[in-house]
Amino acid sequence: MVENFISEKAKIGNSVKIWHFAYVGDNTEIGNNVKIGSLAHVDYNVKIGNNTMIEGLVYLPPLSRIGNNVFIGPSVSLTNDPLPPSEKLIGVTIKDNAIIGSRAVIKAGVTIGENSVVAMGAVVTKDVPPNTVVGGVPAKKMYSKEEYDKKQLDWKNSN
Repeated sequence: MVENFISEKAKIGNSVKIWHFAYVGDNTEIGNNVKIGSLAHVDYNVKIGNNTMIEGLVYLPPLSRIGNNVFIGPSVSLTNDPLPPSEKLIGVTIKDNAIIGSRAVIKAGVTIGENSVVAMGAVVTKDVPPNTVVGGVPAKKMYSKEEYDKKQLDWKNSN
């Protein structure tokens, strides 16, 4: 029977849940209360903060840095090679409280700012400032995080 592969060299925090058929590579550090969905690939030398949710089919390549309280939707792909193929790699950094929508792609070396949102399907090629919502191909500013929070509240309160 096929199961998860979790490297013996990975550091896994408390209350971490890793779903079916996921991969966690060498020298990866996963904080407390993290959920990693089925078929996710968390490569070697990745750091994930506390209280983060990574949905299924997500690809986190080496050198990815994920903050605390981050949500990464299904089938998101981060990259680590800005000009492939290359032996010189640079990771993506996602700061605390960021939200990454389903099927977004984030280019190597990009930083997603604290409290920012990347819309589903976006292709992010440049840094995203804190408290900003971006979307599209290539991703551009759509509105502020404050406007996003209002839209989210309106949605929650609708019938």
